[in-house]
Amino acid sequence: MPPIAKELTVGQVAERAGVAVSALHFYERQGLIHSRRTTGNQRRYRRDTLRRVSFIRISQRVGIPLARIRQALDSLPDNRTPTPRDWARVSQQWRDELDTRINQLTRLRDDLTNCIGCGCLSLDSCTLSNPEDVLSTTGPGARRLLVDALKDKTP
Repeated sequence: MPPIAKELTVGQVAERAGVAVSALHFYERQGLIHSRRTTGNQRRYRRDTLRRVSFIRISQRVGIPLARIRQALDSLPDNRTPTPRDWARVSQQWRDELDTRINQLTRLRDDLTNCIGCGCLSLDSCTLSNPEDVLSTTGPGARRLLVDALKDKTP
C-alpha cells in the first residue's frame, strides 16, 4: 500500500468529503478552511481539513448559518480541527437556537392551513386572532410567528 499522503488536493478533499470543489473554494473564501499553494499555484489541504468540512456540513444541515459556524471554528486554538469535545460544546451552545427554530417551524406547520401569521390569507378568521389589526403595530410582514418567537425567549 502506498503511504498516506499528509496533504490532499482539492479534488481529493472534495471526493472524500462529498462536496463539490466549488464548495471547498467557497469555504476557503469564507475563512472556514485553509490551504497552502504549491509552486505551481495548486491548493493543498492538510488531512484534518476533512474533519473541518464535515463539521461545516453537519452544522449547515441542522440550519446553523455560516457566520455562526465560522465563530465556532475561530474559537478553536490555532485553527485546529474540531474534536468530539469541541462538537459537544458547540452543539450545546446551538441547542437553544435550534429549539427556537423547531418551535417556530412547528407553529408554522400547524397554522399553515389557516394562517400565515397575519399576512393575510384567512380574512374570515383573522378578526378573531388579530382583532382590529393589532399586530400591525409590531411591524410589517407576517408578525404572529415572530411575536410568538419573541415570547418564547422571555423568562
